[in-house]
Amino acid sequence: MPLLKIEKLTHRFAGLCAVSDFNLAVDPHELIGIIGPNGAGKTTVFNLITGVYRASEGGIRLDGQELVGLTPHQITTRGIARTFQNIRLFRELSVLDNVRTAHYGRINYSPVEALLHIGRFCAEERRITNQALDLLAVFKLDNLAGEKAKNLPYGLQRRLEIARALATEPKLLLLDEPAAGMNPNEIIQLMEFISWIRKTFSVTIILIEHQMRLVMGICERLVVLDFGATIATGLPAEIQNNPKVLEAYLGEEVAV
Repeated sequence: MPLLKIEKLTHRFAGLCAVSDFNLAVDPHELIGIIGPNGAGKTTVFNLITGVYRASEGGIRLDGQELVGLTPHQITTRGIARTFQNIRLFRELSVLDNVRTAHYGRINYSPVEALLHIGRFCAEERRITNQALDLLAVFKLDNLAGEKAKNLPYGLQRRLEIARALATEPKLLLLDEPAAGMNPNEIIQLMEFISWIRKTFSVTIILIEHQMRLVMGICERLVVLDFGATIATGLPAEIQNNPKVLEAYLGEEVAV
């Protein structure tokens, strides 16, 4: 059984079809890329998977369980986490508290215990803090635990955002343009970093990316969208020479 199975996914905004009849099956531990020109519908697919939008038609199943109709919080607890094209950290909170926030979907104390600091509250808070520090250590951010997130360099902010996503213990990690704003050297490091994440956390990854060097270098399969429709799927080498893909990116018909 695929970890994620999307069938005939369609979404419309006031009559405009942003995603049309999108199908995708993702096996456990795969690393798949979704590419396409600006406005092709890539981020809309992520928003549908994570419950930000509710699909107009079609189904999305994780481990055989339907996700359409669930809230983003419910989908996160079932094992999907994501990052965003524009980094969305709690900028005024510390590095540690940014990761701690990801644990609160699984807290084991009541609102009364939290308000009065009684019962399970103190032990549970220590557990959350220790787990967050352990994760920061894995990402080599533990020495910055007390620093405000806004004070981190761009590359470390991106690393922190991914660490926070992984703190939810996902089965599937969605990365939305993780190379945005990075120079060529940083992209090479990011390629190694994403491969390390998949191996270390045994997580399945789908990424959206415009940097062809990155997607061609680490993705096992690619899906290409244009105007909300899938125009090609296959291995990176196949996609690289596909006339429909070249036409979508170059804006003109390419002779075969």
